[in-house]
Amino acid sequence: MPKVLTAARVRVPPTNEADYLATLRELCQFADARGQRIWLFRNAKDPQLFTEFSESQTEMSHRAQASRLPEEIKLEKRLQSLGTYAPDAWELWTEVSLATPAEA
Repeated sequence: MPKVLTAARVRVPPTNEADYLATLRELCQFADARGQRIWLFRNAKDPQLFTEFSESQTEMSHRAQASRLPEEIKLEKRLQSLGTYAPDAWELWTEVSLATPAEA
């Protein structure tokens, strides 16, 4: 089954960075427990610009769609208050297999 991914650009002011990183770390603990993955990358030329990659096994289990605990919802809202997310932040992308038909 193909994986599902979002790539969310977020601008975080320097004054919010430590809290943003701590909040995302806490959210990662919930994601790990669900078999989801979250990666964070910083733009090399613009240190206030980050990209959050979130991966799950299915569309319905993805962070952008899944039912979540109140604690997770609170963390997501906190993240959104600490940074400015791009309008397309929660577009879902589905993995495309590059295996040949014989390998699949």
